[in-house]
Amino acid sequence: MSDDKLEVINPPNTLKSKVGTGGPGAVDLEALERAEQVIAGMTDSYLDWVAEDLKKIEAAYSVLAAATGDRKAEMEAVFQISHDIKGQGGSFGYDLMTAIGNELCRLIEKADKIGSGEVEAVKIHIDSLKLVIAGDMKGQGGKGGEEMLSGLQKVCDKLLN
Repeated sequence: MSDDKLEVINPPNTLKSKVGTGGPGAVDLEALERAEQVIAGMTDSYLDWVAEDLKKIEAAYSVLAAATGDRKAEMEAVFQISHDIKGQGGSFGYDLMTAIGNELCRLIEKADKIGSGEVEAVKIHIDSLKLVIAGDMKGQGGKGGEEMLSGLQKVCDKLLN
């Protein structure tokens, strides 16, 4: 080892001086609170929206399951709907919907081929999404939600690795 002494150099943190607090462009906490109240009041509407999305994804799955060939277009239709479900769930207290939607999107993105295993995995994800809503599994869904998500991840890992 060298006998040279180490010198710690802490660079200045100028970010704080660049971010204003208060004044134009600042976050209005009252407006933020009003927005959160509006979103909280839309939870019932979310259940209507997601019910419609679940009908759409089930129909898209039926087309996918009946398709022949590379099935890329059919899988893309499922992806678009699952992406919407993923984006909305957490905003309305259904974090498990977001997590399952994310798993389904990753499966579709990473699948090199679309065979019977991939199609069956899509169905399992869709059934899981429907179960979350039917069981009113808010948040992460507790122990049952944890186990469900873990099982879906294992299915995806098996197919993709």
